[in-house]
Amino acid sequence: MNLGKTSNPAFTDYFWDGETTSNKKMSVHGILIKTFACLAIIALITVLIWYYYSNGNTIKWFVTGGMLGAIIISIVISVRKDWAPVLVPIYAVVKGCFIGGITSFAKAKFPDLPYQAIGVTVIAFFVMLTLYQTRLIVVTKKLRSIIIVACSTIFLTYIISWILSFFGIRSFLWGTSWIAIVFNILAAIFASLSLLLDFDYIERRKNKAPKSKEWLATWGLLVTIVWLYVEILRLMRKFSIKF
Repeated sequence: MNLGKTSNPAFTDYFWDGETTSNKKMSVHGILIKTFACLAIIALITVLIWYYYSNGNTIKWFVTGGMLGAIIISIVISVRKDWAPVLVPIYAVVKGCFIGGITSFAKAKFPDLPYQAIGVTVIAFFVMLTLYQTRLIVVTKKLRSIIIVACSTIFLTYIISWILSFFGIRSFLWGTSWIAIVFNILAAIFASLSLLLDFDYIERRKNKAPKSKEWLATWGLLVTIVWLYVEILRLMRKFSIKF
C-alpha cells in the first residue's frame, strides 16, 4: 500500500521497507523521547559553543564542519539505514555545532534573538501539531504535492546560491532586501507545513513499522525542526537589521 510521499527524505518508502518481522513496533512515545533527547544534545552543544565564542575564540569552522558533517551523515543513513540508532545521535552533535555557530553570530549582534527564534520555533511546532491532530488542516494528496514542490524549489535555490558563492557571486538570499525577506518568509512557512507531512507519515506507520524505525522518524523530525529554526532565526535577523 502506498502511504504517500513527503518532502522529507527520511519519510520516503525506501527507509521504511523491510524489517517487518519485529514484534516491537514503532510508537509515537518512543519517537518523542528520542527526538527530545537529540534536541537536548543540540541545545547543550549550542550553549557550549556560545560560551566558547564569548571567550573570543573563532567558531567559523563549527558552522562549516557541522553543515558538511550533517550532509555526510545523512548520505550514510540513506545508504545504511540500519545504522540510524548510532548515526542519528551523531547527527544531533554535528547539527549542534552548526546551530551553535550561526546562533552565536546572531546572538553577538542581537542578544535576545536566539531565544525569540527558539520560542517561535516551539510555538510553530505545537501549532502545526494541533492543526494536524484536530484535522483543521487535512493532509490531502494535493496539499502534499504543493508542499513537496515548494520545498524542492527552496532547497534547489539554496544549492544554486551556495554554488554561486564559490565564484564570488553573492545571492540575493543573504541580503535584507524585500525579495530576500519574502523568500525567507515562504521558506519558514513551508518548513512549518513540512511538519504536517512528517506527522502524517508517522501516524500511518505507528504500531506497524518495527521499533528500530523510531530512529529514522527521529532523524526526519530533526531535519525539519532544525530547518524551521534556521529559517526563523535568519528571518528575525533580517528584520532586526532592516528595522
